[in-house]
Amino acid sequence: MSNINLIDSFKEFKEFKNIDRPTMISVLEDVFRSMLRKKYGTDENCDVIVNTENGDLEIWRTRAIVEDGFSEDDDLEIELAEARQTDSELEVGDEFIEQITLESFGRRAILAARQTLVSKVLELEKDEIFKKYKNRIGEIITGEIYQVWKKETLVIDDEGNELLMPKTEQIPADYFKKGDSVRAVILKVEMINANPKIIISRTAPEFLQRLFEMEVPEIFDGLISIKKIVREPGERAKVAVESYDDRIDPVGACVGMKGSRIHGIVRELRNENIDVINFTNNISLYIQRALSPAKVNNIKLDEENKRASVFLKPEQVSLAIGRGGYNIKLAGKLTGYEIDVYRESDEEDEDVDLDEFTDEIEEWIIDELKSIGCDTAKSVLALTMDELVKRTDLEEETIKEVLDILNAEFE
Repeated sequence: MSNINLIDSFKEFKEFKNIDRPTMISVLEDVFRSMLRKKYGTDENCDVIVNTENGDLEIWRTRAIVEDGFSEDDDLEIELAEARQTDSELEVGDEFIEQITLESFGRRAILAARQTLVSKVLELEKDEIFKKYKNRIGEIITGEIYQVWKKETLVIDDEGNELLMPKTEQIPADYFKKGDSVRAVILKVEMINANPKIIISRTAPEFLQRLFEMEVPEIFDGLISIKKIVREPGERAKVAVESYDDRIDPVGACVGMKGSRIHGIVRELRNENIDVINFTNNISLYIQRALSPAKVNNIKLDEENKRASVFLKPEQVSLAIGRGGYNIKLAGKLTGYEIDVYRESDEEDEDVDLDEFTDEIEEWIIDELKSIGCDTAKSVLALTMDELVKRTDLEEETIKEVLDILNAEFE
């Protein structure tokens, strides 16, 4: 065959990694058969043989030999005299087989076919990418940062496919520059304007779950199950785990010796605090564990409205709420209950640590009171105004404001 543009293009097409050979041959054959139909009116009596390895193409056309003057359809029949110009031994009733060359179609038809071929192959390539990633949703993928924009980041995978990571799917502390390697989970795959759009995420709970599966063999093997994950990306996460083997401590297995297993996950998540807790069907116990590291004294459940009233010692309240309120918010998401925190108030010797008042009293004032041995609210209230003025460097007006705040706590 003549080495025309159409043939040259075979070598380009076979480089498409996402299209299997049978599909490629089928597409090429369809294009050539379309050319045959335009030229001869039919392709039923034609054989198209495509070799995608070396770019060889063969087209063979078969027509029935009829007596001279009796041909009714030149596309399906050939007269004996014309056939014998090629082979003098042919007879009426024999089949006349000839090879069709690309040159016979004309340059314009070949260029049009090449354009159609490119279009169909690119379309197939996009469909294959879409199907491939659609089946991989929830998997971790490693890519290279190609470009960073304000609202999203473009990542390239090992095969050169483009992946998008929106800003909302990045951990707040993430900072990327071109060429960096990044791990994320495939979140969703969409087809927009015939182009596959692959969204990856580092904030989805599935990302943390896959990291645990990679670091903890017992989870990968199915001996430990992750029941639920809730996250505040970059801040805190809570993971409820359950063991199917009584000999395995699920929390200990996930954390590892001296935190060896969980440290790698924490680093990947930009120092996100991860609480791993034992799952249980006992809701009260589950809520207590979810509020870790705070120690709960008592819980009252309203199962109908999915609310829980949690009572704690004063010094445990700030631990239960957590910095920015993340601990109590995530505990609520993990258990499915709206959690209300209350200080225990039925004990006569109830006291409140001065650090509990940092939102009302400036820290330097609290430090001044601590310097004279007053660490709690009642230890300050036990002293008179004169004693406080004499023993501290605080103004009388400042002390009065502090006493008003502390007294209001016990009213």
